[in-house]
Amino acid sequence: MVAFGKKLKERQIQEWQGYYINYKLMKKRVKQYAQQIQLETLDRRHVLKDFSRMLDNQIEKTVLFLLEQQGLLASRIAKLGEEHEIIQQEPRLSRIAELREAYRAVGLELLKLLFFVEVNAVGLRKILKKFEKRLGYKFTDYYVKTRANHPYSQLQQVFKHVGVGAVVGALSRNLHELQKYEESQGSFVSIYDQPTLPLQDPVIDSIRAAVDRLTNSTNFLNFLGKHALIVDEELSAPVDEHVDDQKYHFMSLSLNLANTFLYMVNTYIIVPTADDYSMSLGAAPTVCGIVIGAMAVAQVFSSVYFSAWSNKSYFRPLVFSSIVLFLGNAMYAMAYDLNSIWVLLFGRLLCGFGSARAVNRRYISDCVPAKIRMQASAGFVSASALGMACGPALAGLLQTEFRIFNITFNQDTLPGWVMTIAWLLYLAWLSITFKEPSRGIEENHIPHQSNTENSALEKGLRHPLLTSSENKVDEDADQDNDDSEEAPKESRQPANSIGAAYRLLTPSVKVQLLIYFMLKYAMEILLSESSVVTTYYFNWTTSTVSVFLACLGLTVLPVNIVVGSYISNMFEDRQILMASEVMVFIGILFSFNVIIPYSEPQYVCSGLLMFVSAEVLEGVNLSLLSRVMSSRLSRGTYNGGLLSTEAGTLARVIADGTITVAGYVGVSRLLNITLIPSFLICAISIIATCYTYNSLY
Repeated sequence: MVAFGKKLKERQIQEWQGYYINYKLMKKRVKQYAQQIQLETLDRRHVLKDFSRMLDNQIEKTVLFLLEQQGLLASRIAKLGEEHEIIQQEPRLSRIAELREAYRAVGLELLKLLFFVEVNAVGLRKILKKFEKRLGYKFTDYYVKTRANHPYSQLQQVFKHVGVGAVVGALSRNLHELQKYEESQGSFVSIYDQPTLPLQDPVIDSIRAAVDRLTNSTNFLNFLGKHALIVDEELSAPVDEHVDDQKYHFMSLSLNLANTFLYMVNTYIIVPTADDYSMSLGAAPTVCGIVIGAMAVAQVFSSVYFSAWSNKSYFRPLVFSSIVLFLGNAMYAMAYDLNSIWVLLFGRLLCGFGSARAVNRRYISDCVPAKIRMQASAGFVSASALGMACGPALAGLLQTEFRIFNITFNQDTLPGWVMTIAWLLYLAWLSITFKEPSRGIEENHIPHQSNTENSALEKGLRHPLLTSSENKVDEDADQDNDDSEEAPKESRQPANSIGAAYRLLTPSVKVQLLIYFMLKYAMEILLSESSVVTTYYFNWTTSTVSVFLACLGLTVLPVNIVVGSYISNMFEDRQILMASEVMVFIGILFSFNVIIPYSEPQYVCSGLLMFVSAEVLEGVNLSLLSRVMSSRLSRGTYNGGLLSTEAGTLARVIADGTITVAGYVGVSRLLNITLIPSFLICAISIIATCYTYNSLY
């Protein structure tokens, strides 16, 4: 594997070489600092000041060149605009075609400029990490904190485009108008006077993709997509799109999203009646914690084997999942007539062993084209949220009782029978319409690039330096030995065990996983004990509990729309993260039964505050997790999605176990006892976030 410094030099555009950050010089300076500090000829303060000054100069050089090039592009667009005006006066189709190609040529130059910015951004992140590794100082925290919002610092301009949006807009508008002009056979039609589809042009699409990666935009779809921890690559080569299009099958994607929806319905449809069902089988009402949590216990193990299985197939794991869920729900429903709590629990365990969410995530990540991957990721989260709301709502509608062939159908068993039928229908649909994607496209299928493209740009498109995975792989692979241009192949390989994956976790990643654990624990406590708590304090019926839980689930999408479209554009992710944690903490605090009598408004308002804040926290948490996690955890069986799933599932298991254990103390103390761990874990996560706050960017 070629080291980053050599790769950086290969990807540079020759005529712009003098304007890139001098990575080699800075790497040599870091090595000198390390030697001088070891010999005690330099102190820490001098090193920080000297290296900061060097970074400031390098960044300023890059940004000033960027602005100069943007000015040249703007001048070219202005001249083309004059030709555009002439064509409107004297229309000729041949000249229109020439003008469109001229605009596309400007677009290719802009794409080169965006690659220039990306290369410098990665080089900057790389040298900051190398400095910390060699000298042991938390320099990144200091440098980013002091430069991020300073009026004279140009640090942010390296990571965010400067006025590129105006250039992209001008190119898109003119190309679109010329296209409309050709379609209307010479009559001018303004694009502003009629609704129209976005311009479909490969150059513009590539530019927009690059701009999105630079700005790390957090619109609604991106915000929802990050919930799924399916992170779009920062740069997709044309060959990647070619491969994706061959793998993509809309009906297969729909089946994966349907699987996600049905599984979430299956998880929450029993929550309103689990305590009732437990008592009808002779157990305590708080055994509902084990009944609900049994599914999560099995999911801890199923996530691993489904993740591994998806390396070879997507169809067979989904078939297996459907069969296991069919059997599990049938056993859950039959436990009533068999009068066996063990059959009930085994049925729920089987349902957990059928959790194919790892396959659903993997399918979206591997088989959906990059241009719609974020929409598919948002669909995954939306399907989960809708299933979470529909589950309790459906349970509230199944308030009836009858018998057929000595089989009892009532509010306790009907959720199981309904899901049994649902999974049988899903299995039939899956068998008929799912298409197994092809694997392993040969290299000779790669289309040749246009001869008009710059050779350095062509290298960047074929082997993008700055994909989210590859730039982080480079960081992982770059060794402390500065004299070596080669790094061990193993340093680029995905983790092959849970232990190997754990060793790749930095403090920032560990804190984000702790936060994820905390929010899942708090949410599970609220949802799983809701039926027992509300029956004890307020005498709520099953229908009332179902409505309450359904209303909580229905808040997910509206809240994410507000946060993803507005709040995330006004505040940094880490600021939203901290605020959400504090709000969850307040929600937990106000949920305690310290005021007698405990009132419905107190329970509903505190629960709503905690749940909504946890939902906001989840999206921001996974967004940050996708940035700070090593790219070696983005591939293979033991990937970042699996780790976050395991953390969340483990939290649910412990929360449900806590409810059952606390039930032995008495239902009157159940609420406060189960809230104490949530309170403590939330407090610890806030402290840990403060500790790693400056590394979350």
